[in-house]
Amino acid sequence: MFTRTLILLWTEQILSTFLPPDIARGGIPKLAIDTDVTQSPILQTASNSRSSESPGHTYLRVVQGHAPREVYDAGYANAPLRLRIASGGAGESGLIAAWAGPFIHYMVEERQYEPFSIGWYLGDTTESLAYLEAGAVDVAITYNEAAENQSIATGAATRSVYGFRDHFVLVGPKSNPAGLKPEDDILMMFRKIVIQGNADSLNPPDPTVRPPARFLSRFDKSATNIKESELFIKIGQVPWGLSYSTWYHQYPQYPQDALQAAALLSEYTLTAPYALLASPSDTAKNLEIFKAGGDGPDDLLLNPAHVLLGAKANPEDIAVGMAFLDWVNEGLGGRKVVKEFKKNGQVLYTEPPL
Repeated sequence: MFTRTLILLWTEQILSTFLPPDIARGGIPKLAIDTDVTQSPILQTASNSRSSESPGHTYLRVVQGHAPREVYDAGYANAPLRLRIASGGAGESGLIAAWAGPFIHYMVEERQYEPFSIGWYLGDTTESLAYLEAGAVDVAITYNEAAENQSIATGAATRSVYGFRDHFVLVGPKSNPAGLKPEDDILMMFRKIVIQGNADSLNPPDPTVRPPARFLSRFDKSATNIKESELFIKIGQVPWGLSYSTWYHQYPQYPQDALQAAALLSEYTLTAPYALLASPSDTAKNLEIFKAGGDGPDDLLLNPAHVLLGAKANPEDIAVGMAFLDWVNEGLGGRKVVKEFKKNGQVLYTEPPL
């Protein structure tokens, strides 16, 4: 059974090299963007860049009338959709849902707006910024400052506020084949994974003693993929370059699927706390947290989340989007929700700095 599952996982990896992202990720629906990718630096980043594709082609093809992953109406049945928010982790963890109710009530009860609903559209950071640029959503919650600054500089986004502080965690097999120690900083841990991974590639260990040291990368242009790439580059390594390191497992899936694969294959990986808490018990019990990020601005595992307003937000609803960004930073608004938001009894995020 294990061998069959292992083959299936590696088959998915091979197929992901040739298939569109929506298929490679197990059929998770993506929005399509009816925009010429060659005219957009952000969409060029978001598009599938494999050499077999023709210039200007992108698998992020958007259709009119696309449906959100979830809709929140705060109890106002049949309320019109007036705010479209793209995000990955903030939606999957439930934070957008937790924000939606209080914000809608605030707008209705204090700002005298007619009841409305909020839609969440699933997308990692790169995808969410692409949706924002295309006008497919009004707001994006993203996790990469450089990409966010580019969105502002190109005029795709008109405004950005610091929404909350998330944190990356490095997890891996309890057998710890790379010999990571609590006193190691994150860069030393990545160095050890590289060193042991290279050694195990040349001389594979006895599988009855321990698994080889391997690292699972989501390899999907998500904020997590960008962060892990930054960490490898900081230690002078590019394991994805040809010829790529055999210990570097490219597995383009969303966080929970990636965690399940890492647990099954005894691999290290970078992830977010919400994904670990939401994972099945048999996944979590096979993984150990080796390093977790803190709130310090220089912490390499800090994962700041910003809320961006799109230049192509629905003109009729632009005031709702602007009010949302204001409310997110209010002490009794979005900040209060972040402070109290929990998953399985654990606080997931911290408030942004004042």
